[in-house]
Amino acid sequence: MRDILPVIGGWYAAGVPFGLATVVTTSRSAPRDPGAAMAVGPDDEVVGSVSGGCVEGAVFELAQEVVASGEARLETFGYSDEDAFAVGLTCGGEITLLVRPVTPTGDPSFGEVAESVAAGRPVTVATVADGPAPRGAALAVWPYRVAGTLGTPGLDVAVTADARGELALG
Repeated sequence: MRDILPVIGGWYAAGVPFGLATVVTTSRSAPRDPGAAMAVGPDDEVVGSVSGGCVEGAVFELAQEVVASGEARLETFGYSDEDAFAVGLTCGGEITLLVRPVTPTGDPSFGEVAESVAAGRPVTVATVADGPAPRGAALAVWPYRVAGTLGTPGLDVAVTADARGELALG
């Protein structure tokens, strides 16, 4: 994510919605690790990569769809003999992506998070990929404050405590 942050931070500052795809899980011989990200912004500009090229075309379309709908999606790409001609990973691995729209109204703390990362200040963001909380909900955690919600107070408290423990460890 850090490699695309200058560009997507600029889109955000300009108030331009964009689609953000992030690798959340991998298995077998996946080309990119969790955290790898790709964004699709204004004029169909693309930054980043989630698979080294294998599924970027499909992710491009998916990112456009989530921006249009306003709804985050969880998608898995992989390879199987049954789907040999479908979009997938020829390396035999599998990646699961959270693809979500990012807008100033939907993600009010995104700008502050980007500034903290750029300045080297500790911050982490927990984002719901799947489960009972709203998919794409985000909670930004700094050492002494939080912004956003994961959907329930109890989940926010538990994740904040875990995140602060991780931040303390560096």
